[in-house]
Amino acid sequence: MAESIETVVIGAGVVGLAIARRLALAGQEVLILESEPTFGSGVSSRNSEVIHAGLYYQKDSLRARLCLSGKRRLYDYCAEHGVPHRRLGKLVVATAEDQVPALAALRQRAIGNGVDDTVLLTPAEVRRLEPAVRCVAALSSPSTGIIDSHALMLALLGEAEAEGAVLARRSPVTGGRVGEAGIRLAIGGEAPLALDCRRVVNAASLGAQAIARTMAGLDPATVPPLLLAKGTYFTLTGRSPFGRLIYPMPGPTALGVHVTLDLAGRARFGPDIEWIDTLDYDADPARAESFYGEIRRYWPELPDGALQPGYCGIRPKLQADGEPVVDFVIQTAATHGIPGLVNLYGIDSPGLTSCLALADLVVAGLAGARN
Repeated sequence: MAESIETVVIGAGVVGLAIARRLALAGQEVLILESEPTFGSGVSSRNSEVIHAGLYYQKDSLRARLCLSGKRRLYDYCAEHGVPHRRLGKLVVATAEDQVPALAALRQRAIGNGVDDTVLLTPAEVRRLEPAVRCVAALSSPSTGIIDSHALMLALLGEAEAEGAVLARRSPVTGGRVGEAGIRLAIGGEAPLALDCRRVVNAASLGAQAIARTMAGLDPATVPPLLLAKGTYFTLTGRSPFGRLIYPMPGPTALGVHVTLDLAGRARFGPDIEWIDTLDYDADPARAESFYGEIRRYWPELPDGALQPGYCGIRPKLQADGEPVVDFVIQTAATHGIPGLVNLYGIDSPGLTSCLALADLVVAGLAGARN
């Protein structure tokens, strides 16, 4: 005989926890299923912890809209709940004259997305802000910031649990079946069980497609392919000369090797993107060689041997190398026809920035299913 519960959220990363919190605050009985021994140990623990402003995304895309609203919500949330963060600001730098028109176009895209605080800077103005940086022009984004992502997840989980939500660790979803009364999930782990649910939110990130494909009754044609983009980051030995984040001009599908800072002021550079077939978090020290030339375009005084392997992150991409970026995919009954089921695919950057806004959208999707 199966156990039963009102709502299950699969995946205890920052997005899953934000959704679970939102559902619990709405009065729902919520169980969070996490396959790993602890929450937030995948994509959410292997990122640059940047609160993005919303400069780059296609106008009216989910990425653009959720980033803008999520950023505002996240800053307010951090202030209200004591989550460590800092609104450092960011410079996007043009290092050659032929990049200046694209920099101006980037500002117009930001304005179109509702980011109204960017400012174009001259080289002299940049030197006053960041003496180590060399460029021919820059775009200042003062609303970009950094956050302690683990502290954020602790706060989200704490609120969810205070409203009755339960986190089940080491509880992988091994299959499912859609029926007239709802969705039955097969849960593995030390005490396997069958669980009947009225609502299921699949926020498993790198595992979302695999879980969806095991669900009998869900059309497999609705499940997009998963491609793995591995990014390697290197840390700077010694004191950082930077007071804010420094990004080069973006390419067609990537942001280039940029500088991010943690809350202690330590600098890290990355990522370089490597497309892989299986999960692999090993950082190859040899990859640093390609970083030096890229970084010296805007920081010519980078010392030899100053970069040390930091960490690797893997993002769940929905497009192949060189293809245009695919927007977030949030599938509800309107797409796949199954009331009470929401599948989230390809939630990479700016997923952390957008987590609270994403949670609202998911809850609205469940309400729209009238389940």
